[in-house]
Amino acid sequence: MPEKNNSQNIIQWQVPEYSKPKRNKTWYLLASIFVFICLFLSFFTISAWKIIFLGANSNFLFALIIIISIAIMIVHDSQEARMVTIKLGPEGVNIGRRFYDYDAIKNFCVLYKPKQSLKNLYFEFNNKMMPRLAIPLRRQDALTVRNYLVSYIDEDLDRVGPPLSEQLTKLLKL
Repeated sequence: MPEKNNSQNIIQWQVPEYSKPKRNKTWYLLASIFVFICLFLSFFTISAWKIIFLGANSNFLFALIIIISIAIMIVHDSQEARMVTIKLGPEGVNIGRRFYDYDAIKNFCVLYKPKQSLKNLYFEFNNKMMPRLAIPLRRQDALTVRNYLVSYIDEDLDRVGPPLSEQLTKLLKL
């Protein structure tokens, strides 16, 4: 439930830990074909329209990475996403048990586009090794969150849409 606690100057709400895309049978069929082709090409090559087994020169590491990726995806899909509490306070941002100080955050951006079903909060970090953080606002008022954060950190006014990586993830249903 979204709420603003004025006595402690905290905004908090809950979001699922990750979003699960809805995949149909066609997606699973295409993914299986892609995996089969990757595994095939790690052990065979095609030269002069002939299939040649690579033997000891096979790419075993690539095959292992593909198999481990499949296992991780199956385990991940079988679990339900936990609900995580997001807290914006005067010291920083709490996401579940993780705390991010405002000094570690380079800027933020609130994207609200109702026609595209987009209502997210993005954090960019000073440390280039930390990935961008995208947090769904769900029922939380986007303007309230923006007005609260602008007093603590810089706002990225150049961002007008979701990052390409997020768009590709949504398109490929990963």
